[in-house]
Amino acid sequence: MFDPVLRRLIDPPLNRAGAWLAGRGVSANGASLAGLAIGLLAVPVLAQGWYGLALLLILFNRLIDGVDGPIARHGTPTPFGGYLDIMCDMAFYAAVPVGFALASPTNAIWAAILLASFVCTAASFLGRAVLAAQRGEAYDGRRGRKSFFHGAGLIEGSETIAAFVLFCLFPAAFPWLAGLLAGLCFWTAVARVMDSYRL
Repeated sequence: MFDPVLRRLIDPPLNRAGAWLAGRGVSANGASLAGLAIGLLAVPVLAQGWYGLALLLILFNRLIDGVDGPIARHGTPTPFGGYLDIMCDMAFYAAVPVGFALASPTNAIWAAILLASFVCTAASFLGRAVLAAQRGEAYDGRRGRKSFFHGAGLIEGSETIAAFVLFCLFPAAFPWLAGLLAGLCFWTAVARVMDSYRL
């Protein structure tokens, strides 16, 4: 929901950083994999209850995710690079709830529900992209330059990261926050399905 607004603010510095990194031989795919590795480190850190450190790893992951696209655009973008980027994103998003489930047994059921909602939003997002490709729909570009069609939704990247930040700042409230985010994710998936049907 907030992605189009935030992209206008963060894209210029990320593009400059991507150009600088590309000029020094950093590969976009390497950045995607490095970002995933850093993001996955949050799982054992969360399991130990080190929420401040986990928050730093989560934010660092998102920073690297923000520059892999600009690195590619200042080098040689490939379809596989776009595929790898979204795969790394989905793996990271799934990993964070697992970390909270490991941190406390009371979190486990809510982490499972949240993961189920992530599966639904991911399926609705990627399925919408497939439909757009089949129909020849043009991507509007409001969420920055992307390698494939990005359908709008109530819960997108910005809202998910904001939720992860809240999880780390208020870990005792994880069950409530995760339940709220899961409900909004399910709503987003249903809305995308209805929007696809109308189109």
